[in-house]
Amino acid sequence: MHNTLVQTDYHFPGQTHVYHGKVRDVYSIGNDLLVMIATDRISAFDVILPQGIPCKGQVLNQIAAQFLDATADILPNWKLATPDPMVTVGLRCQPFKVEIVIRGYLTGSAWREYNAGARTLCGVALPDGMRENEPFPHPIITPTTKADEGHDENISKAEIIAQNLVSKEDYEQLEKYTYALFQRGTEIAASKGLILVDTKYEFGKKDGKIYLIDEIHTPDSSRYFYAEGYHERLEQGEEQKQLSKEFVRQWLMENGFQGKAGQTVPEMTPDWCRSVSERYIELYEKITGEKFIKAGGGDVAQRIETHINNYLKLNL
Repeated sequence: MHNTLVQTDYHFPGQTHVYHGKVRDVYSIGNDLLVMIATDRISAFDVILPQGIPCKGQVLNQIAAQFLDATADILPNWKLATPDPMVTVGLRCQPFKVEIVIRGYLTGSAWREYNAGARTLCGVALPDGMRENEPFPHPIITPTTKADEGHDENISKAEIIAQNLVSKEDYEQLEKYTYALFQRGTEIAASKGLILVDTKYEFGKKDGKIYLIDEIHTPDSSRYFYAEGYHERLEQGEEQKQLSKEFVRQWLMENGFQGKAGQTVPEMTPDWCRSVSERYIELYEKITGEKFIKAGGGDVAQRIETHINNYLKLNL
C-alpha cells in the first residue's frame, strides 16, 4: 500500500539490539532506552498479514501515548517521549512473562469457548446462562503466556505462580493495577459514548519497581462497543456495533482463514485496506475526542529516522 511503513532497518547511535515484533519494531539504545516504532503492519491469529494499513501505526502510537499519560498516576510507565507520531521512546524494563487480559463482557474468544461449553476460563468460574456480549458480574482477569513465537496460551493465576513466571506478591500487585487501569479506561470510554469491553496490559520491572509497558487501550489491544443501542442490541440478540480489530478477524474467518496450517490469507485489496484504515481513524477520533491529523513529511521511513536521531542527539 502507498505510504505505509511495513518494515524498518535502522542503525541508531548507541543501538545494541533490534526486535521485530508482529506490529512494532523495538530498537534498544544502550542499556536503558527503547525506541518503539508502531509500523503499519497488521496481525490476526498471531499471523502478520501481507499488506500494511495506512495510518495504523500513527493511530496506535498516539492513542497509547494519551492513555499512558492519563494513567500515570496509577503506576509509573515506560514512556519518556514521542519524537514522531509513530514512535515512543521509553525506559527499558524487564518484561513479565505473562500478559494480563481483563474482560468486562463475554465476547470474542471467551464467548467462543463459553458457547462450546466451557465454564471456566484461566481458572475463573463463569456463571451459567450468559449471553454473548453480556457483562460479567465483575470484570475478570484471564492471563496469557507471552510467546516469543507462535500463539499465546491461556493460563491461570495458580499456574503462573506455580511455574514461577511471576512471584505471588508481584502478581497480586499486577492484578490491583489491572483493575485500576481498566476502571480508568472504562470511565474515559464512557465519557466518549463507548464501552471498554476487554483489553490487555503488559508490565515490566526496572530497579525493583513495576512499570506499565508497551501499548494501552488501543484497538489492537482492546475492544470497544458503542454505548448507544448496546442494551437494545443485547436484548434482541444482535451483533454489537464495535470499534476494535475483531472485524478483521471476522472477515478472515468468513474467508476461511484462522491462522491454521494450510490456510491462505484472503486477498487484501487496496479498497479493503483503506476501509480498515478508516475504522482505525474512527476509533482514534471517538476515543480521544480529537480530529485525526495524518502525519506529513513525505517519505515515512526517512521522517521517522530523522526524528529519532534528533531526539537521541539531544538526550544521549
